[in-house]
Amino acid sequence: MQFLSLLLRNRLAAAGGVVLSLVLLLALVTPLLPLANPDVTDTANRFLMPGEQGHWLGTDHLGRDLLARLLHGTRLSLAVGFAAAFFAAFFGAAIGIIAGYFGGRTDNLIMRGVDMLMAFPYILLALAIVAALGPGLTNALIAVAAVNVPFFARNIRGVTVGLAHKEFVDAARLAGLGHTRIILTEILPNVIPVIVIAMSTTIGWMILETAGLSFLGLGSQPPQADLGSMLGEARGALITNPHTSVVPGAMILVIVMSINLLGDGVRDALDPRLRSGALTRPMPATRVERKGTIPAEGEGGAVLNLRQLQTQFHVKNRIYKAVGGVDLKVAPGECLGVIGESGSGKSVTALSVMGLVASPPGVITGGAVYFQGQDLVGAPYERLRALRGDKVAYIFQDPLATLHPLYKVGDQLVEAIRVHHPVSRSEARARAVALLKQVRIPNAESRIDSYPHEMSGGMRQRVGIAMALANDPEVIIADEPTTALDVTVQAQILSLLDDLRRERGLAIIFITHDFGVVAQLCDRVAVMYAGRIVETGPTAAVLRAPAHPYTSRLIACVPELGGGRRRLEAIPGLPPAVDRLEPGCAFAPRCLKASAACREGDIALEGPGARAVRCIHPEAELEEGVA
Repeated sequence: MQFLSLLLRNRLAAAGGVVLSLVLLLALVTPLLPLANPDVTDTANRFLMPGEQGHWLGTDHLGRDLLARLLHGTRLSLAVGFAAAFFAAFFGAAIGIIAGYFGGRTDNLIMRGVDMLMAFPYILLALAIVAALGPGLTNALIAVAAVNVPFFARNIRGVTVGLAHKEFVDAARLAGLGHTRIILTEILPNVIPVIVIAMSTTIGWMILETAGLSFLGLGSQPPQADLGSMLGEARGALITNPHTSVVPGAMILVIVMSINLLGDGVRDALDPRLRSGALTRPMPATRVERKGTIPAEGEGGAVLNLRQLQTQFHVKNRIYKAVGGVDLKVAPGECLGVIGESGSGKSVTALSVMGLVASPPGVITGGAVYFQGQDLVGAPYERLRALRGDKVAYIFQDPLATLHPLYKVGDQLVEAIRVHHPVSRSEARARAVALLKQVRIPNAESRIDSYPHEMSGGMRQRVGIAMALANDPEVIIADEPTTALDVTVQAQILSLLDDLRRERGLAIIFITHDFGVVAQLCDRVAVMYAGRIVETGPTAAVLRAPAHPYTSRLIACVPELGGGRRRLEAIPGLPPAVDRLEPGCAFAPRCLKASAACREGDIALEGPGARAVRCIHPEAELEEGVA
């Protein structure tokens, strides 16, 4: 079912499959249709046009019905093409597996013979084989299959070499299994997908090769018809009666195109290394499947307000609740820190704001994201595209992955500006230089022509910040931008962000797992666990008196310099699997204060004033107005 789902997701492959299925169905029912005898001649009615005297596609130079010959010829061409592909795959795979499995002299001897065959142009080799065996469709089939055996042999041999020394093959040898059994039970099952992929992408060519031999008179012999011989017989009347050539030519085009499109889809669906294109290309915006909307209550001057945001990943039959109802808001000039372990839902929450979670498999299933009073969840793509990088900007963790390696950083900055503002290239370049200076990159005039790999990690991160600032955004979402940097560069980046948000009045959502960063930069902090906010409040208050046991344990993991001896406590256990969350508090299995009540029903995020905690046994009492 997964294979069919991936295959049908590729629209071109699905279209090719539908067309090929119709052609195959038509070929199968041909003997049951009330058609004229395809071999009966009627020279008195030669070269009739389509529709004349009951001949839907007309007649050929001997007065034979073109529709009957086309359908019978299609049956024959398909049968020969599929048979040639099967025999080429069978013998080629057998040769490749034997060469790759045994290696050494066996491999050298077999592959040198294959190389000799591949040294000849395949069509000339096919002609030589048919010339030696004599004209005929069976000999044409043998020739086409023979010239394609080296192709399969080389492909399968390469895969088998990689499998021959894997641990499971060595274990089979140690278990006393013979070579034949190892090949059939261990090697062959792992090679079959590659064989199917190779067959699906070569059947079309084999049909063309067979048609080419028949066109030259070396394939099917009169009165037997296949698509190639029909073209060969009609070439003399190409100018005066073109329909006799167009009919078989169009059928060859339809068959080969549909097989190739379907073969590309089969390749992408079966080969994990090639699951690209339509199979993994995300939608322009995250898919939305929510029931109703949530009003923007209690914005309190917030420029960005998340209300009960829920984002899930639908993978096969599993549903991963990555974000399970998050409430966040940030005001102009404010920095909100979002902290938690890896996998707690921080990055997915940030990406959900502008619909950047990849779909499939991501789906926003509930909640709302209000920017300046307008809900962005489910907004038209044009609206989201206009806001991305303009009013709401992102700084990602790895700038080397964010920046395109083949373009200079200046060209990327210029593009980021011109996409949203109608300015000339010279103006955009001047603006880019000014941005690089603003983020404290030395020699900005020369550095603007550097490629990303020519810069250090800290400088690339500064370029990422400059790109985020390029269009004077109102909100910046920084997703762990300092994780991979050394402490000196990290301090410079944090200082830079702090200065910029105070100068420009930026609202910053800073995602991190480092309480030291939160203490230095953030005004407020929200602690996430298993896709939900478990504690929020002013940074100083949360650090001084953490209320949720998870927050307390996170802070206890941070070493303190000059604080004397203090035992660093690791949090026992692992974060929960978000596809099977138990009722109640998700942290209960790891909490030392958990009780039976913690595992019953939903626990609300409550608290006085700016403080709130999702816990029935808090570490400390919350005080209203603590800052």
